[in-house]
Amino acid sequence: MAAKKTDKTTGEVPFEEGLKKLEAIVEEMEGDDLPLEKLLERYEEGTRLAKGCQAKLEDAELKIQKLQPNAEGEDKLVDDDSVEF
Repeated sequence: MAAKKTDKTTGEVPFEEGLKKLEAIVEEMEGDDLPLEKLLERYEEGTRLAKGCQAKLEDAELKIQKLQPNAEGEDKLVDDDSVEF
């Protein structure tokens, strides 16, 4: 199966790809080879990736919380209004 590419309209990357990029940025920043300007660029990119990954995790968590068994015992996605927290 081919990996999803960046969504050209929103600039978003799939969660797994974003996480891998974030890990690579952290490794690169931990080295001593980056000049200050590049270090700041990587920090900004890492911050954007971290926020995007966090938002995707929060969306997934909300979807999981919405899954409730129906009368037949099967999980189904329910409306926001019917979910109790």
